[in-house]
Amino acid sequence: MPRVVCHLLFAFGLFPLFLFAKQEPPTPSVAGKSTIQRPLDFERDITPIFSRFGCNASSCHGKAEGQNGFKLSVFGYDPVADHSALVRESRGRRISASAPENSLLLRKISGEIPHSGGARIQRGTASYQTMFAWMGSGTPFGSTNAARVAGIQIEPPERALAANSQLPLRVIATFTDGSKQDVTRLSVFQSNNEGLARVDAEGVITTGNLAGQSAVMARFLGSVAACRVLIARSGPVAPANRVPAFNFIDTLVDAQLRKLNLAPSDLCDDPTFLRRAHLDIIGTAPTAAEARTFLADTRPDRRARLVDALLARPEYADYWALRWADLLRVDRQALGHKGAFAYYQWIRAALLENHPFDRVARELLTAEGPLDEAAAGHFYKVAKRPGDMAGTVAQVFLGVRIACAECHQHPYDRWSQRDYYGMQAFFQQVSYKKGAASELLTAEGTPSTSHPRTGEAIQAYPLGGVMPTTTAEGDRRQQLATWLAAPENPWFARNLANRMTAHFFGRGLVEPVDDVRATNPPTNPPLLDALAEHLVKARFDLKQLIRTITASRTYQLSSTPNSTNEKDEQNYSRALFRRLPAEVLLDAVSQATGIPEKFDGTPAGYRAIQLWDSQVEHYFLKLFGRPQRASACECERNSGPSISQVLHLMNSPELQNKLAHDGGTIARLVGEHRSDERLAEEIYLSFFSRLPTSTEKAAALRHLQAGSSQRRQATEDLAWGLLNSIEFTYNH
Repeated sequence: MPRVVCHLLFAFGLFPLFLFAKQEPPTPSVAGKSTIQRPLDFERDITPIFSRFGCNASSCHGKAEGQNGFKLSVFGYDPVADHSALVRESRGRRISASAPENSLLLRKISGEIPHSGGARIQRGTASYQTMFAWMGSGTPFGSTNAARVAGIQIEPPERALAANSQLPLRVIATFTDGSKQDVTRLSVFQSNNEGLARVDAEGVITTGNLAGQSAVMARFLGSVAACRVLIARSGPVAPANRVPAFNFIDTLVDAQLRKLNLAPSDLCDDPTFLRRAHLDIIGTAPTAAEARTFLADTRPDRRARLVDALLARPEYADYWALRWADLLRVDRQALGHKGAFAYYQWIRAALLENHPFDRVARELLTAEGPLDEAAAGHFYKVAKRPGDMAGTVAQVFLGVRIACAECHQHPYDRWSQRDYYGMQAFFQQVSYKKGAASELLTAEGTPSTSHPRTGEAIQAYPLGGVMPTTTAEGDRRQQLATWLAAPENPWFARNLANRMTAHFFGRGLVEPVDDVRATNPPTNPPLLDALAEHLVKARFDLKQLIRTITASRTYQLSSTPNSTNEKDEQNYSRALFRRLPAEVLLDAVSQATGIPEKFDGTPAGYRAIQLWDSQVEHYFLKLFGRPQRASACECERNSGPSISQVLHLMNSPELQNKLAHDGGTIARLVGEHRSDERLAEEIYLSFFSRLPTSTEKAAALRHLQAGSSQRRQATEDLAWGLLNSIEFTYNH
């Protein structure tokens, strides 16, 4: 599966480093003479050229089957095979060492003869001359003892820039013999946010007119580095914040906003906080009665009290179990009904009892014994191969994607195939045996792991660690669990803090949340560090982290922009609009209309956020992006709007039946309230968790009075309008 996913990502242009590479400008020098003064080396001198111009990318000759009979390894991860493909395959017709200018390779890449990739390298450029000289010197592979790249530096590593300005980058490679070389012209560049700062093939950054932070990555021979660019808003200095910091989150957010010349929005009102907190913490909108009670509360700590009350409700466990069941892949099709339900119940119980999250991770990683007693062990039946287990654990608990490294060096990170198989080795012992009552999960034996390309023996070791020389005794997963949940682990606490930040603020400090790497740095590094440290001090208590986040002024900001932050969606200067998840939206519709949904195979009264089975057939949930749990990627849940969703809300007979149901909210309120004014208030409280503004009330009263002969129909129309509004379908 990782190979397939990786190749599909390449095929669909999600790794487009090379697609728009410019041709290298000609360099005045003697034709056929390389400017390199040492013996030429294939891996050091030729492979970077193929990478620089996209020849070994998976949309070209690096794809699984190659291109037009010529295949290179993706990003040059196997230089031995690439050298053989050039020099020996196809009867050696690709290269003419005696007459390099007649070589098929040079004639194609220079555009002298037709080439489906077009002219990539002009005659006379330094890259052309290097390839020419390499061919003329007998196409050497180079010595096995030759210096190899140890790492690269990008200069400058960080810079504050004005809007609409430029900055040329310089990339310096350090080799194992201590030598250094400027490899800027052979590096591949990419920005992680083209809207803020784009970079061209020569490494020149050009900023746009938006304020924020971007990271520009450079890659050379498997090594990566990034330049962090901070772009301040142009124009007058943003006014100072009028509301003091509520906790450390605000202090660190404010410091970032000052650098960017942004001012935060004002605080949101109580009705907005009430609905936002309900939807974020328990995935359930407040009822009209709950809204009236909260809005009547005048105590200064009413918001903190509300959060505490929500954290104590069973819906908290329901909602967060749904979210973690997505990531940990509670999949009935893979586990069967009984197994999937037991796995889900283990997740929900851990959240209901507020187990520290490091304990949750440890229990899952080290599960063993009968699955009837060790329900967490079902994880190993969903992620069946050791490589899948390693990749899923890294992605879910560390936020690190290592699946690409199964086949080749990770294109955007430092992870090599060696690192991938070092993680996989932790799970090589995992197997199942038939027990008397249920299957037994075991981890035993001393299975070996070897590098698929070099044949090197690989011992189990964690990411960023040093491979030991001997195999660890006993269950290797115990060693991994100890490392993973340790307070000093550079990823575990940060990953959890980042995921929670993304949930409550609408975007993570690192986006995507499960793509943490040096070349995709957090937008506010001190804030991520502080949240991770806070989480460690709280002993990985998720509820305590939620209290801290929701107590911040940053979380309580309005979504209404001011003149400085209307284009900012990165730095938490205002609340972001977030479409409600499929299950939350369906429950909100059912609650507001007073008519519950009935799901196949579940008792009456079951709510969508309680559905442990993602395979339950339901058109609404599918349409609004419920994940299938086929992978651990956050991207499986589609949170984007679509025309189909809008049309469904407007025209669905099922939703209309809920609005018009004799036992529903509309029929009840019309019967209870003779006053149109009170009726309008209750409708707004039921759908928006707030009272109507004076303008809204006046419009509602005009509508109800105009339809007084069919009062219930007029009320249903009013409710239909609210249900189809952005305020109802989005969290704001």
